[in-house]
Amino acid sequence: MVASRLSLSIRADIGRRFLPFLRKQIRAANRLLEEPLADLSIALVNDGMMSALHLNYMKIAGPTDVLTFPLDEVGGGEIVICVPEARRRARECGTRVANELLLYAIHGMLHLGGMDDRTQRGFEQMHRMEDRILTQLGVGPVFTPRAGRR
Repeated sequence: MVASRLSLSIRADIGRRFLPFLRKQIRAANRLLEEPLADLSIALVNDGMMSALHLNYMKIAGPTDVLTFPLDEVGGGEIVICVPEARRRARECGTRVANELLLYAIHGMLHLGGMDDRTQRGFEQMHRMEDRILTQLGVGPVFTPRAGRR
């Protein structure tokens, strides 16, 4: 499925200052996907909301960086991103918060496109693709395999 134009909505409960950067970069990233998404909704949330979603949908306590919810009928879905987690990771890894948020968005977009990082091979492929897209966007690689990361 090739989407000619992405229908994108972003809701920010937190991190509103990152919206212009994310809108621009997500649209550009979508054009770099093998199968661009048609419909994408992104929510930037705090630790409390992410923890509740993480527990409800994954049965895991505490926040996570990103959750992805596919839509069955069209190429797309919803991506929920935890801004405080991005801030913590950016500080830990020496990256910009905006770039970390973009990494999470691209990670979710790749999941919506069918990629899976639950095996070592899938993990490596997915993160190589993330860094390839981020490099093509002019951001450069953000993901670096480190102990305890993901």
